[in-house]
Amino acid sequence: MIRRGRADGWLRLPVAALKPWASFNGVKYDGIRVAPLAGYEDRGSTVIAERRLEGGSEGPLMVVPRDLVLSLEFVQSQLKVDKNLREALEALGDFGRTARGAILTFLLHQATIACPEATKSVGVITPFLEYIKFLPDELLPTFWNQNERDLLVGTTLKPAVDAKLSSLNREFENLRAATEHISWCQKNWWNEEEALISFDDWLHVDAMFRSRALDFPGIGDSMVPCIDMANHSSGDATAALYETDGQGNAVLLLRDGKNMDAGHEISITYGDKKGACEMIFSYGFVEDGSSAKELFLELDMPDDDPLSMAKKAISTVAPGVRLYEHQDTIQWDSEYIWLVCVNEEDGLEFQVLQTVDGSRELKAFWKEEELLDVSRMKDLLQSDERWDVFQLRAAAIIQARVESQLTVLYSTDKQDTIKTREDALVREIPYTLATTLRKLETAHLERAYGELEKQKLDLLQSSTVQEYLGLAGANEAGDADDFS
Repeated sequence: MIRRGRADGWLRLPVAALKPWASFNGVKYDGIRVAPLAGYEDRGSTVIAERRLEGGSEGPLMVVPRDLVLSLEFVQSQLKVDKNLREALEALGDFGRTARGAILTFLLHQATIACPEATKSVGVITPFLEYIKFLPDELLPTFWNQNERDLLVGTTLKPAVDAKLSSLNREFENLRAATEHISWCQKNWWNEEEALISFDDWLHVDAMFRSRALDFPGIGDSMVPCIDMANHSSGDATAALYETDGQGNAVLLLRDGKNMDAGHEISITYGDKKGACEMIFSYGFVEDGSSAKELFLELDMPDDDPLSMAKKAISTVAPGVRLYEHQDTIQWDSEYIWLVCVNEEDGLEFQVLQTVDGSRELKAFWKEEELLDVSRMKDLLQSDERWDVFQLRAAAIIQARVESQLTVLYSTDKQDTIKTREDALVREIPYTLATTLRKLETAHLERAYGELEKQKLDLLQSSTVQEYLGLAGANEAGDADDFS
């Protein structure tokens, strides 16, 4: 339905029509406009200064009424007047009560109303029926074809995109199963002969929300018309910030001390700490001069660990390690690694106990004390006399994981996976983003490998480690590699 509408042209409105729409719906501009930036028309529309703006002395550059902020609160208010939307969301159960589930279903519902081929009385028209016609196509990785996604092999974005596509497919199938018995949904969404929607439409409403959602104070994850037209800049380049005022309206404010001449872009930040992988995943671009910043590598239990199944069963933390920039180094953080690197001889024990209702439950113990929270494992190990030994094991395991990731990146760089632009099946934007990400993540991982090597060498100087190695019969420093 959405794709068919785009082909017919009904789902496109020129950005010149945005200001009349905004004015009609109570949005106020002061000293700014929304338009393409001269010389950067390929980036789409953005917020531009119409006059000289003085940071610290300006009032709100834009005010968006609270009842025009697309949030869970807004969708729930619509249920009072739109019985069709209410039917669909109630059928979706818990998913329909989340911000994501409610907003995506609402967007799909509004797009259905806008479709000329939809039956009459599909639902209640809202201002968002017109607003989604101003939104550009976002070429997020979920829209990349298979050849383009193959360019991501070896990067942390590849498993993220694969998992997201699987999740989106489950959501779409759950939507079908939950709503196909509802009369208006059956006629418009699931009619076997002339169904108006497909999985591609669910991809589009996901992209609308994922690329434009902002976390507003007091409102939560929301789409805020007009403010969400602002582009991203990080650090000192960020010109404005978004807040809510005393009435709960969304406002765009120029940062104190930030002066902008007429014609300059008014940017906001989508998150200064977000790495290149997350920026491509959610927004479809990488900021110029950016770095990987951080990445997440999955960790698994060693195949020869006899407690691996039990460890996985009791774990409640993310099974991986975060590698992030800190000043001039790459640091790591993981709650899971401390469960990976200890075993029965260290003091970890599992017991299957019978509960009062007769069922059986797996319990973990550290030196005979019940381990109620896996995230406390590091605290327990820090107080252990062999803490340096555990740190060395952790560093060795993580370094081996970093090495395996680099091996995949190196090997796929040398194969035909990295296609040239002459391949008509690989578009320019995915090619550029994928090759940029590969370079950034390779550099990040190489730095991480070096830092982990330094950590290992430092820990090998510990008397605790040297004593342990001696007891284990490993007197040479090189034997520390066996700790993984």
